[in-house]
Amino acid sequence: MEQHTFEISGTPSRVQEKLQERVSKSQGLPHKSGQLDDNILSREHNPRVIYIDDPKRTNDKYEFASNEIRTSKYTLITFLPKNLFIQFHRVAYLYFLAIAALNQLPPLAVFGRTVSLFPLLFVLSVTAVKDGYEDWRRHRSDRKENNREALVFQCGRFEPRKWKKIQTGEVVKICANETIPCDMVLLGTSDPSGIAYIQTMNLDGESNLKTRYARQETASVMADEGSFSGLVRCEQPNRNIYEFTANMEFRGHKFPLSQSNIILRGCQLKNTEWVIGVVVYTGQETKAMMNSAVSPAKRSKLESYMNRETLCLSIFLLVMCSVVALGMGLWLERHNQQLDTLPYYRKRYFTQGRRNGKTYKYYGIAMETFFSFLSSIIVLQIMIPISLYITMELVRLGQSYFMIGDKHMYDSSMGSRFQCRSLNINEDLGQIRYIFSDKTGTLTQNKMEFRRASLYGKNYGALLFPAESLHEGNIAGLTGASRLPRKKWKLKSEIGVDLELMDMLHRNLDGEERSAAHEFLLTLAACNTVIPIITQGLPSGQSECDLEENMEAIDYQGESPDEQALVAAASAYGYTLFERTSGHIVVDVHGQKLRLDVLGLHEFDSVRKRMSVVIRFPDNSVKVLVKGADTSMFSILANGTERDDFVRIASKAHLTQYSSLGLRTLVIAARDLIGAELEDWQCRYEDASTSLTDRTTKLRQTAALVECNLRLLGATGVEDKLQDGVPEAIESLRQAGIKVWVLTGDKQETAISIGLSCKLLTTDMHQIIINGNSEEECRNLLAEAKSKYCARLSHCNDQHWEWTKDAAMEYFGFPGDSKNGIRSIWNSGKKESICSASLALIIDGTSLVYILEKDLESELFDLATSCRVVLCCRVAPLQKAGIVDLIKSRTEDMTLAIGDGANDVSMIQMADVGVGICGQEGRQAVMASDFAMGQFHFLKRLLLVHGHWNYQRVGYLVLYNFYRNAVFVFMLFWYILCTAFSTTSALTDWSSVFYSVIYTSVPTIVVGILDKDLSDKTLLQHPKLYGAGHRQESYNLHLFWITMLDTLWQSLVLFYIPLFTYKESCIDIWSLGSLWTIAVVVLVNIHLAMDIQRWIIIIHAAVWGSITITYACMVVLDSIPVFPNYWTIYHLAKSPTYWLTILLIIIVALLPRFLCKVVCQIIWPSDIQIAREAEALRK
Repeated sequence: MEQHTFEISGTPSRVQEKLQERVSKSQGLPHKSGQLDDNILSREHNPRVIYIDDPKRTNDKYEFASNEIRTSKYTLITFLPKNLFIQFHRVAYLYFLAIAALNQLPPLAVFGRTVSLFPLLFVLSVTAVKDGYEDWRRHRSDRKENNREALVFQCGRFEPRKWKKIQTGEVVKICANETIPCDMVLLGTSDPSGIAYIQTMNLDGESNLKTRYARQETASVMADEGSFSGLVRCEQPNRNIYEFTANMEFRGHKFPLSQSNIILRGCQLKNTEWVIGVVVYTGQETKAMMNSAVSPAKRSKLESYMNRETLCLSIFLLVMCSVVALGMGLWLERHNQQLDTLPYYRKRYFTQGRRNGKTYKYYGIAMETFFSFLSSIIVLQIMIPISLYITMELVRLGQSYFMIGDKHMYDSSMGSRFQCRSLNINEDLGQIRYIFSDKTGTLTQNKMEFRRASLYGKNYGALLFPAESLHEGNIAGLTGASRLPRKKWKLKSEIGVDLELMDMLHRNLDGEERSAAHEFLLTLAACNTVIPIITQGLPSGQSECDLEENMEAIDYQGESPDEQALVAAASAYGYTLFERTSGHIVVDVHGQKLRLDVLGLHEFDSVRKRMSVVIRFPDNSVKVLVKGADTSMFSILANGTERDDFVRIASKAHLTQYSSLGLRTLVIAARDLIGAELEDWQCRYEDASTSLTDRTTKLRQTAALVECNLRLLGATGVEDKLQDGVPEAIESLRQAGIKVWVLTGDKQETAISIGLSCKLLTTDMHQIIINGNSEEECRNLLAEAKSKYCARLSHCNDQHWEWTKDAAMEYFGFPGDSKNGIRSIWNSGKKESICSASLALIIDGTSLVYILEKDLESELFDLATSCRVVLCCRVAPLQKAGIVDLIKSRTEDMTLAIGDGANDVSMIQMADVGVGICGQEGRQAVMASDFAMGQFHFLKRLLLVHGHWNYQRVGYLVLYNFYRNAVFVFMLFWYILCTAFSTTSALTDWSSVFYSVIYTSVPTIVVGILDKDLSDKTLLQHPKLYGAGHRQESYNLHLFWITMLDTLWQSLVLFYIPLFTYKESCIDIWSLGSLWTIAVVVLVNIHLAMDIQRWIIIIHAAVWGSITITYACMVVLDSIPVFPNYWTIYHLAKSPTYWLTILLIIIVALLPRFLCKVVCQIIWPSDIQIAREAEALRK
């Protein structure tokens, strides 16, 4: 059967280029420098030339960067202009700058010129102080980093030098536990074989030790510390930390260098006394610094809606200003003959002196009308709330503080707490409709345990016993294995072994089955990049009595948990890898040391989907040992005997069985390599390894020479257990109306099994499987699925969730007869089909290649969105991003992607919200995410509790800010209409400025951080309450206009009640303005108090304290003799009319709002209101 292999990460395809460009643009990086294309680094035609120990010759053109790094944004000189430039990217700031500039012109000076600048300067200053403090911390960190010291070879010896003075081409010595100061090619190590161990936690977050090697040609002469000379040709600096393409000329020899020969800045040297290397990249050109770009900035959906409403308010503001200007023009035209006797528009001065008879600030009707328009913009400017931006930042900061401190989202096993890496999208957590999840390490623990083995057509592992019990002879009825010798090696964790397989391995058999078992386990031990670490102490969790005198403790460190599990399993069966160098490995085979020379290693890649090692045995025979995915292995097996066909058929059956159990599978095969074929491969391998152009492609082609005509040995099944709480979390998310899609690289059967165990799939679901190998086949499968289920889908899409109110009451714990029986519609925001719950779409990566590239996306979208569950198998990283983009670009629904590995980065960055799991695969996903957590089940609390709270709070915050400023502006507008459109104000300049900055800002922030409409217990018990975010109950255009109508009414009451109350009195305008100021502050705070759900001491202090502070400020301002409102508050406060007027304003203004709230809660209660009443009854 012909095997088709399709992979997005190979030759760039249309969808790949589109996604790469989108990710690259979002990161602000050149498209060709992304990590998503594994061929990018190999296309190098302008190599960098490094002369070893000759930095002057190396950098003769001064083209290389110094090793001084700078992560700060500003200097003392550039801080002010650069920070202001960044801040004024916000259009609202430009608006307020223009307003302040207009107020500086004499004809438009409505406010005091200094006072008009105060709000903008306050916001700019607060942000500048925050940015300056953050940058000062970066400067301090940079100085500390740049002034660290390392040993540099000069004048025949190693002498300390500051990091910032290290140059390209110099030879540097690093000692144990020191940090690498720059990117260096290893020349030698303290180990005679040239091996070094490094920890890359500072670079990619992975705690496992990794092996790096010095070439044997250089390692043998480094210990002498004599003179160094040679030449390194390497690629230009780039971001890819997983590849390095170079070669070295040393003492007449030319040999290749790869990623295993370079140590990168930021890594630490471990378990190695010292290493010596030549510097190839410094400072900003190191891979660590080139990867320090921040995650792409994301913007919340609610904020985009807020901008829409801001535009509406801007238009409304222009309309009001136009009314004022038009009224001004008509008024001047009507009173043109009386202007000399009017207080505001006198044409000439009446005073004695040189100004007598001259024009008095009068510019004609046309210009006066224009100036009136501009002046009214200045007076009514706070209709666009500048304080809203800084308020939202502070509220989000406070919300993040409480999310980080939530003890229910602390992972005690990893010692990690919740992280908020982005403060811009907290409220988006309350509106998620789609979750795209990785499987391995996200739903599962990514802690692999070897469970099953298919060996030469026979299945092993159905019944496992601890390996230690076998060697102690504690298993009754065991024949050969009961006489096993004591083990020499003690593994860190206990491994279960199959008695029958262990018995067969220790019998003196010469048959094919015994030979196949030997090669099978030898492949598990040898075909990997795992590092064996022999410790003098005890493994974790072991006591001294557990170890015999001749037993040594061994642990395995590797980049892949799968490899560690396979090597540990081989050790449990008696094939213990205990030594690895760049040229050989040593395996203990049942007490006999077997040294194997490594002639070449073809590492795993996403195109071949397999890994192979070419080894020479002590008898000079050469074998190729291969392991890989079944999709890539069966097509390269040799056509053999009937026995081989039986093994193949049996292995396939076993693989299917393992996958159905949820195990991760690999196929194991081998072949002999002799004669001309070996020589041809060695020649091609050496040429490919030393090539500076297309090295990856050439190595892949070279691997194809030996990865063919293989003899099938068997297969493995490794278990990756589910994380705690995953099934319950998925079920709760599903009840909340969130669709969970799983995107995994595992085979289909494994993914389905995991889907069933985590309750993502149910047994009553109809599974729609799309596995196509051509565009036409995929098109037909999609069309067939749509035609088969279209009748059901069209029928179901016409149905809504409908609940009677009695049912809702019962759901939330009310007695059935406690309320009347009026119906309440449970509207999911979409026509969520009841029937669609029984459909699950399962599709593989090969099909996605054709669908995402061949304009079949719309068909896939229609089918996928009609299903309750979508499971994508064998998908590449960019395909994951493509699936996210499929939903994100075609709907308004919010998407969330969650993963734990580097292959999830593109998906995380593509989604509206990206969540990283701090797991076993490093921290690449965490570093690219908006939020990070230790376990998948924390997602339930993050969305259902914090997401709900944040959305409710921020939605109300925005509406309240619009109301708070609009009611003040409308009050000023009514006053302007009553004063001949003169744009004069009864309020002092300071009162206008302090209104949104001091008088009313604190309660808004406190309530936005601390208010809770429901308890976390209720939200978790009833996930359907999360649907409030889907229905946009807290913020929508309808609510906005209702709020504006309420604002209009309140402003009329606020203005006219004092006007009519004091109409016949002799009160001056400043006293009336003082009354309006106090009344509006009290009104908006009582308005806020009506909507607060959770009264605590801090909220009480904020709300009532705001009113108290307002009175205090008014007293202070009215006590300053130079102000026109001097002593007004003292006269007003003595009168009972003053206090009764304020009380009447509050009652009349808020009465309609109160009545509407009562009617709505009685007749049309929302789910949240019902749940709140249920909470009150339970108390």
